[in-house]
Formats: sequence, structure tokens, C-alpha cells
Amino acid sequence: MKITTSRLAAMLAVLGLSIPAFAEDDATLFMSRANARIAKAMRFQNRWDGPTTGVKISQKRNVILIGSDLHDPSQSSIASGVKEAAQTAGWNLMTIDCWGSTSRHAEAFSRALALNPDGIVVAGIDTAAIGKELAAAAKKKIPVVGWHASPKPGPAAGLFANVNTDPKEAAQIAALLGVVESKGKSGIVIFTDSSNVYAMAKSNEIVSIIKQCQTCSLLAVEDLPLADAPKKMPDVLAALVKRFGKKWTQTIASSDQYLDLMATPAASATLAGNSPQAISAGDGSELSYRRIRDKNLQIGTVPEPFQMQGWQLLDELNRAIAGEKPSGYENQSYLVTASNISYHGGAKNNFDPDNGYRAEYKKIWMK
Repeated sequence: MKITTSRLAAMLAVLGLSIPAFAEDDATLFMSRANARIAKAMRFQNRWDGPTTGVKISQKRNVILIGSDLHDPSQSSIASGVKEAAQTAGWNLMTIDCWGSTSRHAEAFSRALALNPDGIVVAGIDTAAIGKELAAAAKKKIPVVGWHASPKPGPAAGLFANVNTDPKEAAQIAALLGVVESKGKSGIVIFTDSSNVYAMAKSNEIVSIIKQCQTCSLLAVEDLPLADAPKKMPDVLAALVKRFGKKWTQTIASSDQYLDLMATPAASATLAGNSPQAISAGDGSELSYRRIRDKNLQIGTVPEPFQMQGWQLLDELNRAIAGEKPSGYENQSYLVTASNISYHGGAKNNFDPDNGYRAEYKKIWMK
């Protein structure tokens, strides 16, 4: 016997129950919340919400920054921020580049520890891969702070503090932008790097959000290590176009670097006639800003405030050297699209919040 909706409702009413909300009602609520979240992520960041008290800088310190690959645009920008802050503090800064080779991490730490610095900054090196090195630093009572050294901001294993935008929050915003822009009708391919714990935290969260969109289609999660991406991307794109065709309407990447490779002339030729929208859950590179402004492939990115994070890294190190607690500061994610790209450093193709962070840290340091 066929049971109509009205009959089912009557039967459930006898039991004091009701029919669950229809899928379209759930979808409407999801879209409403997605729009609200996107609007919040695009708000101006012109008020300082970081620390206002801390440790005065009263003497010169020697600091070493170890980067997993200082030729990576993000790490280069972080190094620039740390350098600017160190100059303001009157500290000496030395950098050691591992050139993208994990085999160089141990040697880089050995060199750094042999110099007996007052503190060390690690950039783009996962704490899980340098446990022995961090233990050696702790034994010598040399504090270490990190950038993108752990998925979570704040204190981490072997680190006084880790500085980064929350990868899960950044991923949520990128995924929700995709949902909103497609009106919940997107066919999505995700690019990530399983060798990078930070990238995986993002891609896992993107998958989680897309699965909540009842009318979206998650087509594929492409595990493409960034080290191999320049060589492999052409074949990967060709295979995706052959496999999904017009069903592939959006790309959400854990890093802008994937989209750099999708915007090359050769990649554009492969994608001709398909042209999926692209969104990045991280970086905020100069090229990403140019693409968004020119409406070329990419429609949004969730950038890192590299310069500001450089200042925070130095401030956290100053607190560690003084035996104080970490500041606990975590910058909020910010979404850049064509509608707000002119603000917060956008004219110079980067994210540099107009919240007066330089003046605030100078107050804390009494510089």
C-alpha cells in the first residue's frame, strides 16, 4: 500500500512525532549559513585583536630561522616579516635554507645549535619530523617557535608556540565560497599533498564541508605532492578533463601553488571549454591576487598575513626567552575575492591587515 506524505504525517502525529525537515529545507538552511560565514570572513580587519601586554625588549639577541624551503613564496614572505621585526627589535637574524629537502633538516638544526642562538624559528617543518632536533634544542634551553610546524596554532610538541591561520577554518571558508558561488550545484575536485600535515588538515575539512552540501558533487581528491606537481600537473589535468568533462565545475586547492600550475598556457589549453572556477584555502600569493583581480581562473583565496605573522613569531620568541607564557594570539581567517581585493595590502598583492600590528608590537617591546 502506498503511503502518502499526509497519511505518514497523520500516523506519526498519533505517536507525537513529525516528518523530518525536507532536503530542500536543509539545503536552504545550509546555504543561508554558508552566506553568513562568507560575509563574516570578508569583513575588514582594521582593529587590533592581538596582545597588548608582553615583554620589553632590552638587549640584543641572536636568532636563527630554519626554513624547509625559503624559495617558496610563502616562506620567503615569512622570513621577510621576521627580518623586519628583528630589525625593529635590534636583533641579529641568520637564515638557514633546507632547499625543500627533508634530509637537510637535521644538519640545519645541528648548525643552528652549534651557534648557541638565543632562539630558533622553524618555517614549514612539521614537528613530527624533527622530534630529536627539538629535544636537543630543549636540552640546551634554546626556545623554538614555528610557522606552519603544526596544524594547530599555539603551543605544540617541542614548540613554545606555533603561528599560522587555523587550517580547518581556512578550509571551511574556501569550501563554503565554492558552495555559495555555484548555488550548491558544484562538481568539485580537491588538490592536496598527503606528505604535508597542514595541507591534509585543510583538504579533510574541505571534504567534510562539501559532503554537507546535499546538492554538490565531490568528484575527486587529487593527492599531488607539491614537489612533484610541476611535472605531473599536465597529465593530471588531462585525466580529470577526460574523466569528468563538464561535470567538473570547481577546483578547491589546499595551496595557491596548485592554481599557479593550472593557470599556465599549457594547462589553460587543456582546460579550454571546461574552465572550472578555482579557490584556494591558503597562501595568498602575489599570483593569486593577480588572477582574482583579472578574473582569470581563480575567484578567491584565504591568505596568510605573512608580515604580521613574522612579527608575532619574534614576539613569541621574546616571551619564551624571558620565561613568560605564549601570547595565545591566533589571527582570524580572511577571504579575498574580487569585491574586496583592494583592501588590506591588496594593492600590493598581499594580505597585510590595516590593524596597526607594527605599532602594537612596538608598544609591547617599548621600541
